[in-house]
Amino acid sequence: MDHKLAVLIDADNIPSANVKEMLEEIAKYGNPTIKRIYGDFTKPYLTKWKNLLLENAITPVQQYGYTTGKNATDSAMIIDAMDILYSGRVDGFCLVSSDSDFTRLATRLREAGMVVYGIGEKKTPNPFIVACDRFIYIEILKAGSEDSDESSTEGKETKKADVDKVTPAVVKLISSTISDLADEDGWAFLGDVGSLLQKKQPNFDSRNFGFQKLTPLIQSIKSIEIDARETSKGRFKLIYVKNVEQPGGRSKRSKSR
Repeated sequence: MDHKLAVLIDADNIPSANVKEMLEEIAKYGNPTIKRIYGDFTKPYLTKWKNLLLENAITPVQQYGYTTGKNATDSAMIIDAMDILYSGRVDGFCLVSSDSDFTRLATRLREAGMVVYGIGEKKTPNPFIVACDRFIYIEILKAGSEDSDESSTEGKETKKADVDKVTPAVVKLISSTISDLADEDGWAFLGDVGSLLQKKQPNFDSRNFGFQKLTPLIQSIKSIEIDARETSKGRFKLIYVKNVEQPGGRSKRSKSR
């Protein structure tokens, strides 16, 4: 049964261009039963949202600015979030913003037992990111939507330049997570590894590094061995991973049992 999610969007801090991709991503985690967007829609820079709201069944919440320099939109979104929490109508929240002002809200919702997903740009401050159970960057959703339209070599090079590099710090994070879960022989189930990586670093996503799934990301790291184990269902395989020594700069590659 899908989790019921409340999707609350901060129009002041999120571009309208990729709302379709955002909603498709949210649908992976649950059923968005409440979809609201907050902002002063009398402002010219928010006019692009108007048609998108109808197309995606998002309810606009008009919030006029009371005082110059004060963000009334944030307050309205926070008050609504708490009202929805106490109504008991949802199992989790998706907070769409790049604003660190929602850090305490995310923390409070999690304290109440809610799962909290965050979506924002890469400029989002780290405190808000780590306050969420999972945080997805808008940039990778945009890159994914362009995959099917990508044809020129120049475009592919630009897209490749936009992804993060698999740095030694990333390799260390993955390797230490494998060690945390490894059995006596050093093997860990990849599904468990992915879950623990998400808990350690909510914005960890293989798509940040140009890989659609975790398996190909792991395959690109020479210090990790992969074992695809057959199951009783035949065509399905369970993926296990292991940290390996690299004598002479080489390591074992994937195998099947």
